[in-house]
Amino acid sequence: MYFDYYGLKTSPFNITSDPQFFYESSAHKEALAILLYGIQEKKGIILITGEVGTGKTTLCKTLLTKLPQHVKTSLILNPYFSDVQLLQAIVEDFGLHLEKKSRLDIVKKLNAFLLEISAQGGNAVLIIDEAQNLTARQLEQIRLLSNLETSQEKLLQIILVGQPELAEKLNRFNLRQIYQRILVKHNLFPLKEDEVREYIEHRLKKAGETDITILPESFKIIYEFSKGTPRLINILFDRALLCGFVKEKKIFGEEIFKACIEELT
Repeated sequence: MYFDYYGLKTSPFNITSDPQFFYESSAHKEALAILLYGIQEKKGIILITGEVGTGKTTLCKTLLTKLPQHVKTSLILNPYFSDVQLLQAIVEDFGLHLEKKSRLDIVKKLNAFLLEISAQGGNAVLIIDEAQNLTARQLEQIRLLSNLETSQEKLLQIILVGQPELAEKLNRFNLRQIYQRILVKHNLFPLKEDEVREYIEHRLKKAGETDITILPESFKIIYEFSKGTPRLINILFDRALLCGFVKEKKIFGEEIFKACIEELT
């Protein structure tokens, strides 16, 4: 709607997870480095947690663009399956065709695939987003997948990504076997106050912005509303762009953001 008015090529503050707009805040840069390290060193299970809207899914999709070609990947964005269906989804996302769909046949197919990849000097990564929704039965299945290994190394690197309650769930007594196998853990924090301006300018630049001015005092208001959560920044700024378009303004000050916050709260 307002693209031409501001000189934009695309929406800069869409809430969908687009790695093109990935901003390497100190927290996101650290998380990405930890993931790459865990995969390279074949640490087995890696746990990434973070509050709603902190950019976990974007982090996952960005990770896929950073991995070398010899690393095969399977990304499960919403694990709303039975434990057998989850196995099937994982194997199919690795690009394997299943003739039989029993648990045993799926695991045998996956194990053969992983052994072949390992023999070629490659690696395989399974990423499960929204992993706080996994049931105890599914998590036990994940633990069993982590047992796929040679005498020297893990065949499958598993990244569990979810909200903070995922860590609480994994810390339960009945899940202690999988929790003890998690060698790399990291919590993804929101943006710092001084990163909010860089985040906004980064996304506007990526979207092709040429004619927008944000007054300095606006960034404090944006941070106070969002507490540095990227999704909330996107929601607020998208509303502000629409408001500026309607009012024919390209200079954004406190009044626009305060008005938008009132509409959103």
